[in-house]
Amino acid sequence: MVIYEISRLNTGGRLMQTIMIDGSMYPTPREMHLALKKMLRLPEYYGLNADALNDCLGEKTEKVSLWILDPGAGETAEAVSRVSMVIRDNGGEVKELHRA
Repeated sequence: MVIYEISRLNTGGRLMQTIMIDGSMYPTPREMHLALKKMLRLPEYYGLNADALNDCLGEKTEKVSLWILDPGAGETAEAVSRVSMVIRDNGGEVKELHRA
C-alpha cells in the first residue's frame, strides 16, 4: 500500500488523521481511491471518487492532513488534485512534499 497513516494528532482541540500518498504508485484513480477508502476507514458505500469523498468526509468529525509525496501523472494526478481540494474544503490540510 502506498498511502500511509502517519499519525493521529490533536491540533488545537481537534483530532486530525495524517496520511501520505504517492500517486506515482497508482496506475488509475480507482486504485488510489480504494487505498484512501481503507486508510480513512470510509464506509462500504464510498463511491471511489472526489464527490463521494466529500460526502464521507462531511460525515466525519476527524479532519484529514494529506501529505503528497508525488501526485503521479495523467488521470491519477488529476484525481490527487481533486482529493486535495476536497480535504481542504472539509477543514483538512494538504502538504506537497518532494522526493530527495
